[in-house]
Amino acid sequence: MATVNMHEAKTHLSALVARAERGEDVIIANAGTPRVRLVPVRPAARAFGRVALDVPDDFDDPLPEDALTAWE
Repeated sequence: MATVNMHEAKTHLSALVARAERGEDVIIANAGTPRVRLVPVRPAARAFGRVALDVPDDFDDPLPEDALTAWE
């Protein structure tokens, strides 16, 4: 675990972010008191298939003649 002061964090922010992305704990302290921890942001998992559809059993049956002639 790395603990750095505010000034060092401002100076080396890119390197500290890279270390956090690699899984290292990076703590930023102010006057020796830990204030924040840098952690990588993990993309939220996308959930698929949450839409409930009510598909009738006759969905793929042929249309009635009157509906077919209306489309012509």
